[in-house]
Formats: sequence, structure tokens, C-alpha cells
Amino acid sequence: MTVDGTEATRTSWDELPTAITTYLTAHQAHDTATAITTFTQDAVVIDEGRTYRGRDEIRTWMGRAAGEYTFTTEFTGATTIDETQVDVLQHLEGNFPGGVADLHFRFTSSGPAISRLVIEP
Repeated sequence: MTVDGTEATRTSWDELPTAITTYLTAHQAHDTATAITTFTQDAVVIDEGRTYRGRDEIRTWMGRAAGEYTFTTEFTGATTIDETQVDVLQHLEGNFPGGVADLHFRFTSSGPAISRLVIEP
């Protein structure tokens, strides 16, 4: 599989970096305290067209998202783009507008932590 000219590899849950599985598990459990530890201090998250910079803004975004809607997530697949980029596809169901969504969680890592996360359809 090729993504943006780079050979990408399908990746199972067990092959994902620890920071990503920890974040996704904490995200599903609405465990902001654990999820925030997976990010670098200067990480960036982009969700619904909004950008959150640094752990303080990301923590606030996670807390608001967890309190706004009730939802479940299911891992449906992942692709490793290169040594720092992984695209995880998640299936969400809940009480948000539309009720069902398949979203890409596009992670960029810096060492053992997440430095960037873009969530988009």
C-alpha cells in the first residue's frame, strides 16, 4: 500500500506503539489523566477544524469532548506510514450528531510520545 508516495504497512493493534494504544484505550474510557501522559509537552491536536497546542489545551479539549457526548469506539484497522506516523481508523457510535462515524486518528510520534494527532473523517 502506498500513502503519499511512501510504502505503508497494515498494522495490528498489538503492533501499534505503546503511546498510541494507551491513548486510544484511555480515550475510550474517558480517562483524561492517563491519555494526557501519552503526549509531548508541546504536542498539537487538530479535531473538528480546531487546533489545540500543548498539554494544557489538549487536556481541556479531552475533558470537554468526554463530557459533551457518550460514545463507544472500536479499532477497525491501522496503517504505519513510516517510523513516526501511524493512521488508526476508529468506528464511533454515540449520541453525537449523526450517531455513527468512522474517523482517522493520524498520529505523529516524537520518541515514545505523541507529538501530533489529527482526527478527521
